[in-house]
Amino acid sequence: MNHRKPRTSTVAKTAVSISMAAGAGIAMTTSTASAATGFGISHDVATAVDLAHSRADRTHVRQFEESFRVHEFGPSVAVTANNRATAESVGCSPHAPCRSIALSFQIVTTSGRNARLVNTTNISRALNEHCAGCETFAGSYQFVVATPRAFTLSGQARSELARLDRRAAALQSSNLSVTRIRQYADDLAHEVKAVLDREAARAPRGGGSDPLADFDPTVTMHRHVR
Repeated sequence: MNHRKPRTSTVAKTAVSISMAAGAGIAMTTSTASAATGFGISHDVATAVDLAHSRADRTHVRQFEESFRVHEFGPSVAVTANNRATAESVGCSPHAPCRSIALSFQIVTTSGRNARLVNTTNISRALNEHCAGCETFAGSYQFVVATPRAFTLSGQARSELARLDRRAAALQSSNLSVTRIRQYADDLAHEVKAVLDREAARAPRGGGSDPLADFDPTVTMHRHVR
């Protein structure tokens, strides 16, 4: 039996939703510790927390969970980004092994003098517990876009990211081996990076009245798979 839990928002209560791609499940949010002062702009502490957790057992032999979230922040005093994927296979028989897959893609954009100081955590965990022959895979992919001046992702970029989200979600019904799924997830991550690199290339450059914000836009990718 295939199972994919419905996606729920994990952003702070004061989060301001700025876009939702229809039918794709991709969330575009701005979340801050205090109310936003404009489109994608804040001057406080920003936090992004995303998790994909899949647990397979004898009752639910095939489990799949995928998260694909985009958090767009403006200039902030501090930004924390936490991304985790956990997959567990528990107590299945070698004659009827479990399959548990968890994938989490997190994208964070931020700007200003502190944009390159994002506090990031990106962890994946795969566990086989008394589950000989089970297939278990967890992959966490985190992307941080840092720009000296505020900018937002283009409509084209959002559409492309929504398409990549749909491709990742389609792995739920795939019979590919875990090795092939890992390669496929890695390929998707590189496509996400290419979209964000293109967006960073068009972002406003540094300079202006704040010399501490004089740097070239960057895109950093963190990958952790188990």
